[in-house]
Amino acid sequence: MSWLIPFVALLTGVIAGGVFGLVGVPIPAPPELAGLLGIVGIFVGYRAVEYLGWGIDLLSVFGL
Repeated sequence: MSWLIPFVALLTGVIAGGVFGLVGVPIPAPPELAGLLGIVGIFVGYRAVEYLGWGIDLLSVFGL
């Protein structure tokens, strides 16, 4: 995987966060470490399920 896309995403986030700070607007993200780790946990869980090939067909579960 190329590191260019994650680097540009990080750079964009830093610039956007700086703009939010300059303007004095609260950031649209969890302001604490626990919230940030929750988002990382969601991502890791999603990738783990995707890697393992697990899945549920919700339409068949509900009989649709």
